[in-house]
Parts: sequence; C-alpha cells; structure tokens
Amino acid sequence: MMLVKEKYEKEVVPQLMKTFNWRNKLAVPKILKVTVNIGAGRGLQDAKFFELVESTLVRITGQKPAPTKAKKSISAFKVREGQVVGYKVTLRGARMFDFLNKLIHVSLPRVRDFHGLDSTKLLDRQGNMSLGFKEHIVFPEIRSDEVERLHGLEICITTSAQQRAEGLALFQLLGFPFKK
Repeated sequence: MMLVKEKYEKEVVPQLMKTFNWRNKLAVPKILKVTVNIGAGRGLQDAKFFELVESTLVRITGQKPAPTKAKKSISAFKVREGQVVGYKVTLRGARMFDFLNKLIHVSLPRVRDFHGLDSTKLLDRQGNMSLGFKEHIVFPEIRSDEVERLHGLEICITTSAQQRAEGLALFQLLGFPFKK
C-alpha cells in the first residue's frame, strides 16, 4: 500500500501529464485542502452533544475544530444569529495526506453496504469532491462501544482542478474506490 503523497508524486503526476498533454508539472491538479464538518442538526439545544462532536473531530482529524455559527436567526429551527450550529476542521499538508490515507484505505471499506463512490453525485464542476457519512463510527479512532449517540459528518476535498474530468482523473489515480 503506497501512501497518497508518494503515489501522487510518483504515479499520478506523470499519468495526468500524459493524459491531458500538459508540459508543466505545476499544471497538474493537486489536493489543496480537506474540510471535515459536523452540523448539530437536532442536537442544537444539547450542550453535551457539542462536547461529543468536538471530541469526535479531534480524534478523527488530530486537530482542534473551529465552531461554525449561524449567520442569521431562523425561528422555525430555533436558531439565533451567532449561535454555534456545528464544528469544522480544515486539514492541509501532512495531516491532510494522513487523513486521506485513512479515508481511502480504512474508513470507506468500513462503510456498511459500500459498493463504491458515485462520481456523478460527488464531484462538482471544478473537480472538488464532497461526501458524507451517516455514521461517524467508520473511522478507526472511534470505538463503537464508546459511542453514546451516532451522528454524521461531511468531508469536502478541494482540488486545484479546472474541470470535472481533471478532478475525477486525479481521484481515480489516487485510489478512491468509484463505481464502475
């Protein structure tokens, strides 16, 4: 099993240069950042839930999360402006590559009834990938016997790709398991 960073430098860059006829290595798309987000949803009034979410993100990413706050008040959802509605972590550099290794090789195979990622739904026009998990227990740092309450999380992988095809080729060559 080759690490994502090594695979990118040794295999992905030359392959993408050949596929898209680029002459400069700097034209090859790369992963800029990975953002992991957990929204509170129904747990807005529960302070213990926020502590749980924060500790979960620290264990999964190895980094302290930043709170996300509501931009405006919405009475139907009992949300006030400035109220904390979730937490997010932005990963770059070595932590980003470690997280991607864990995501590709450990977490995605642990998803129940997983048959591969659907590229038509997960990639946007610029080649960025957004995926969500219904249960956070697919990550190896979270032990299922310690879980008090299941919650989901969203992961957004931002690339420097200009088009969807470039982003898809990048993710396929990195080893993301797409449906055939």
